Amino acid sequence: MALQFYSATALSSLVQNSVSHKVISGQPVVCVAGDCRRMVTRTEKRLRVGSRVKASLDAAAAVAEVGRVTEVNVHTFWPIVKAAGTKVVVVDMYTQWCGPCKVMAPKFQQLSESYDDVIFLKLDCNQDNKPLAKELGIKVVPTFKILKDSKIVKEVTGAKYDDLVVAIENARSS
Repeated sequence: MALQFYSATALSSLVQNSVSHKVISGQPVVCVAGDCRRMVTRTEKRLRVGSRVKASLDAAAAVAEVGRVTEVNVHTFWPIVKAAGTKVVVVDMYTQWCGPCKVMAPKFQQLSESYDDVIFLKLDCNQDNKPLAKELGIKVVPTFKILKDSKIVKEVTGAKYDDLVVAIENARSS
């Protein structure tokens, strides 16, 4: 396909002859030289830009503090894990309705207070975070993933506190 250049007047007449507005299936569309595309309203553009800005702000504000559990989401998870560098990161994947998750939550909080060289994160595996949960291979909750250098080194499934402590100790010593 060769590029063609037009003068302003020639371009104006070309656009007037080749652009048409239609309504197809109740949606406004613009047809340019027979190629029809759905028109995006200003509100939709604002929402798209707004969600991208919110996602980038979430990622920029993503900071995990040692000694406490930090809630993460699909936008803040990887920036925090990458920022942790060589520190061990323990992630609690849970849901709001999970009984064993509720039992493990206070124990997970106590663990975060007892290790000053480990970062503790929580990820609610709801619809918003489903892509990340799928990426991490979550099949049951609670699942605890232990990462080091942004790589998963160990996984503990279920409410197995003793197994979680052993896995954290092993990751710290390796």
